[in-house]
Amino acid sequence: MIARYAGSVRGRLALMATAGVTLLCLAVSAMVLYGVHGAAVDYRTNEIVSAALRVVHLIKRGDLPDIVITDAAGVQVLNTGGEVVAASANLEGRPRLLSLIPDPDNASRTQTVCGVPEFGHECQIVAVFRVYEQDGDWMVYAYDDTVPWYVHPLMLAFLTGMTLLLIGLTWFGTSRTVARTLAPVEAIRAKLDEITATDLGQRVPVPSNPDELHALAKTANRTLDRLEAAVEQQRRFASDASHDLRSPITAMRTQVEEAMLHPLDADWEQTGRALLASLDRLQAIVTDLLTLARLDAGAPQACSRVDLSEVVRAELAERPRSKKVKTDLCPAVVDGDRLRLARLLTNLLDNAERHADSLVSVTVMREGCEAVLEVLDDGAGIAPGQREFVFRRFARLDASRNRDAGGTGLGLPIAREIARHHGGTLTIADSDSGARFVLRLPAKDG
Repeated sequence: MIARYAGSVRGRLALMATAGVTLLCLAVSAMVLYGVHGAAVDYRTNEIVSAALRVVHLIKRGDLPDIVITDAAGVQVLNTGGEVVAASANLEGRPRLLSLIPDPDNASRTQTVCGVPEFGHECQIVAVFRVYEQDGDWMVYAYDDTVPWYVHPLMLAFLTGMTLLLIGLTWFGTSRTVARTLAPVEAIRAKLDEITATDLGQRVPVPSNPDELHALAKTANRTLDRLEAAVEQQRRFASDASHDLRSPITAMRTQVEEAMLHPLDADWEQTGRALLASLDRLQAIVTDLLTLARLDAGAPQACSRVDLSEVVRAELAERPRSKKVKTDLCPAVVDGDRLRLARLLTNLLDNAERHADSLVSVTVMREGCEAVLEVLDDGAGIAPGQREFVFRRFARLDASRNRDAGGTGLGLPIAREIARHHGGTLTIADSDSGARFVLRLPAKDG
């Protein structure tokens, strides 16, 4: 559990914040100790100097006792001959401890000395004063302990306690703040974990604050919207594909079963032609399904300069049409895959031929920076409310189902996908009669 918490974003951020505060507290504590230690050393030095001056005043007044009462750790007074004439009680009878004297031009000197046996070899602050007497110079030595690096145990305990308190508050505060901040993320994660392929109607909760998590939740919901639409489209596509594939298979099975019931009376040649027609339809559906699958997968396409008017001429010359085709062709060059553009044109011509009464018009022109291809038939046309419906896969209007038994229902969706892959659009525009399909692609200079 601890390892999991430490590996979480909450644990890592709390650990980083705590580490930063720890380093800051240590730095501040070191600076405080340094400043307080310096002040304490100055204060201790002043105390030693004051103790030494009091002895100097006793010498000047002639009131120096043999045993000097002092607040310092030790005092020695030496006469002009270097003999100890007075000392504190703890140094009574001890010889001169130091040979340290002030500079010739100074009356006093302070210094830290270590290794004095009488003080347990601990370091001491020493104040030395020269006293000018009639018989010569006397020396007054005052000793006291140095200030430890931590100044005082209470100071060390105070700084340690404050550091631990700040570290604890930082850990607690950071952990709580990050937990509250990431609570929407946990809610989003939990909701996403509940969503399955069979239940795409749920959406993640959107935080009320307009921050990055709010934008993340809205983006996640838009992604789920697109995913639900894509899955629904795939379901419809699979259902329609199954239905359209089952129709020719069922027809072939029925034809074969009828012939086998009366094999001697059956016209096997006619049965074979019927089976070939059903197989052709089945092959057309499978071919269109494979084409759509490649387009959906973003299969790479060959890219070259293509003149749409030449594509129209080549298509009309290669495959005669049952309806009259009228053309109005002007050069319009685009970058694209010639084979796919030819497939787009073929699908539009096949659709127009099936629904035209007698005439199909094909126009190629350039409008500004766009190459435009129009295919118009003189049939019944398509109502404005159904112009997008016909681009759905396996979608057919009722009139189309009655008049067109050979289409796969995938020609127009394939044509639109090819247009989209070429950076263009395929729409149905208004016309006086029939259906008018308009392809627009980015034009290039020939």
